[in-house]
Amino acid sequence: MPARVETTDPEGVDYGWVMQTTFVLTIVVGAPVVAVLSTGADLPTWSARATFALRVGAVVWLLTAVAVFLYARRRIRDDTEDADAQTQSET
Repeated sequence: MPARVETTDPEGVDYGWVMQTTFVLTIVVGAPVVAVLSTGADLPTWSARATFALRVGAVVWLLTAVAVFLYARRRIRDDTEDADAQTQSET
């Protein structure tokens, strides 16, 4: 029987979720962006293609990571405000 997978209940932003979501979204969004942008670039060698993909991919990754983090932080804040409002309405 496999070992049990532990779960966590982090306070604040769940950085594991942020990292996993950033990874998936960067691939899903980044691959088409690199493909579209590469059509207008002169990429004669494989090293030029790889360098181009890394440069564009890095920008996509950074923007995605910031957006996912801000989304997670806003979601935590909204959930906290909703819980506080519900607690106040019960009293």
